[in-house]
Amino acid sequence: MNCTILHESRGRIRVHIRMRRMTMAEADQLENALAALPGIRQVTVYDRTCDAVIRYQESRDAVIRALAAFRFDREALANFSSETSGRVLNRRYQEKLVCMALMYLVRKLYFPAPLRIALTAWRSARFFRRGLRCLLRRRLEVDVLDALSIGVSMGRGDFATAASVMFLLRLGELLEEWTRKKSVGDLARSLSLNVGQVWLKTGDAELLTPISQIQTGDQVCVRTGNVIPLDGRVVSGEAGVNQASLTGESVAVRKGPGAMVYAGTVVEEGECVLLVEQQAGTGRYDQIVAMIEQSEKLKSAAESRALDLADRLVPWSLLGTGATYLMTGNLTRGISILMVDYSCALKLSMPLAALSAMRECGSHHITVKGGKFLEAVARADTVVFDKTGTLTHATPTVARVVAFGGRKEQEVLRVAACLEEHYPHSMANAVVNAAKEQGILHAEMHSEVEYVVAHGISSRIDGEKVVIGSRHFVFEDEGCVVSPEEQAAFASLPEEFSHLYLAVGGVLAGVVCVADPLREEASAVLNSLRKMGVSKTVMMTGDNEKTAAVIAAQVGVDEYYAEVLPEDKARFVEAERAAGRTVIMIGDGINDSPALSAADVGIAISDGAAIAREIADVTIAADNLFELVLLRMIAQGLQRRTAGNYRFVIGFNSALILLGAAGILPPATSALLHNASTLAISLRNMTDLLE
Repeated sequence: MNCTILHESRGRIRVHIRMRRMTMAEADQLENALAALPGIRQVTVYDRTCDAVIRYQESRDAVIRALAAFRFDREALANFSSETSGRVLNRRYQEKLVCMALMYLVRKLYFPAPLRIALTAWRSARFFRRGLRCLLRRRLEVDVLDALSIGVSMGRGDFATAASVMFLLRLGELLEEWTRKKSVGDLARSLSLNVGQVWLKTGDAELLTPISQIQTGDQVCVRTGNVIPLDGRVVSGEAGVNQASLTGESVAVRKGPGAMVYAGTVVEEGECVLLVEQQAGTGRYDQIVAMIEQSEKLKSAAESRALDLADRLVPWSLLGTGATYLMTGNLTRGISILMVDYSCALKLSMPLAALSAMRECGSHHITVKGGKFLEAVARADTVVFDKTGTLTHATPTVARVVAFGGRKEQEVLRVAACLEEHYPHSMANAVVNAAKEQGILHAEMHSEVEYVVAHGISSRIDGEKVVIGSRHFVFEDEGCVVSPEEQAAFASLPEEFSHLYLAVGGVLAGVVCVADPLREEASAVLNSLRKMGVSKTVMMTGDNEKTAAVIAAQVGVDEYYAEVLPEDKARFVEAERAAGRTVIMIGDGINDSPALSAADVGIAISDGAAIAREIADVTIAADNLFELVLLRMIAQGLQRRTAGNYRFVIGFNSALILLGAAGILPPATSALLHNASTLAISLRNMTDLLE
């Protein structure tokens, strides 16, 4: 791609792409491609000017090479969906907003009075219908007040005030709709599948294949802990599928031959081969958007209280209007109160604040699935951490392989990698990567693989049972033994590493020692959380006691628990909640899923197991735990903003009512100030909480 550097400074470069015109689809494709590169902090592509601003952390030369090598994927552009593009959505609402403001000014400045009156009367019909529907349902809501204020203004011949009120109401509705759709769209895109490769079944073999190459009619194998990448029908095997992301069901559904399975759901146990019926990118986004829009999880308690209070205050506004007229005999003063209500600002500002906070989280690579979870994060006093991939780096490495039974280290690593490659976990990835770095080929040589959550993997090779996993799984659950002559070597295994035990035919065959270095920022993150009100930090791990003690001392948690099972983590979280504490659970593996579900807020690491991400209420990027601090700051900022909204709405509107009842403010001024304040607080709630 040809481009010219327009300006650059340290860590930032602005380029102009040499093309006559850039479509929004091309801008999205370029932005996504550049943002996916390592070392890129932020990319903004301006389709109207064909410019791109790139902020980077690493090599400038790498950015230049990436720009030079980029080519637009014409097939992807042909399949571009405007419904899933945030750029298209923003452009559409920007144009609506500008058109609405310009038309209002044109009507006010250039239309003759009779035409303005006719247009005002015609536009008022929509508000009257809304108010009438509320009355027919025997409910007094804000729509009734809107209809009355517009109707009374028109009845008094004040069509200018009525037109202004309707314009401000429509403007507020448009801004709310825009913010909500953008927040939902951003959230849906962040929840969309991030599956790069799948296991394509070809005859008796399985081939790791890019998902973009999968066609309708292909067969794909999905195992325990994997996300189902495409819509399809099960042709063989049986699996328990977690469909909570689409249906809200908390219990896994059994899927056997002939059953439909859907993209984005997760295999909790078992495995199956599915016949692909829908290719990638043809419907998952719409399913997620529908799920978000229908989910009550989007409403925090503060939002629900605001919506309930808004409706309950409507009768009091009507009562105040009537009482003022009866006491003063002045219709104008009564109408001034009718022009002001608490409901508009409360109903508009609270949802906008929550959705805007969720959008802001998204800009920091934090996905929040509902406003209620931000509220829980703000008041949480207990944080429970998994160790591997959470407090420690998500990319542990194999430090050493110890062979037993006369085997060679390469043979142990080859068998371990062959089994571990089927299951996405940081420890499994370390084994597979170590084999790859050493050039060890590990073609399929085993029979059906069974994954035992939080324990290990079991299969058969050449008729012998092979297991790999934790000490508890291999020696206690499976009853494997260490040959007597190798007891001394077994006892001298280095304690500073985590261990994966491999046994063949019931006898220990090797131990893979995995270095799991602590995240550099972990201790500082815990200190920051304590300063922000977290009173208890806990680490829970399936690792051995000695390794857990070393990590716990380094990071500085208040408590730690070693050699725990998934159910132990979940029971601990439930016990803490029963004691009246608000608990955040942070993990990345399949074994963390029960605890993530049990916590007030479950937070998953973005490159962890698919089932953990699906079950979790919040997802953070894997590169920096300080996103937990940012999440807490945004959540507490939302709390403060919500409290400030209540104070402002009640105080300002009460002042308008008193001034109107005293005859100081005429109805038109009351309406203008009320609607202007509602718009102002709504716009403020759309701004970022972190300055």
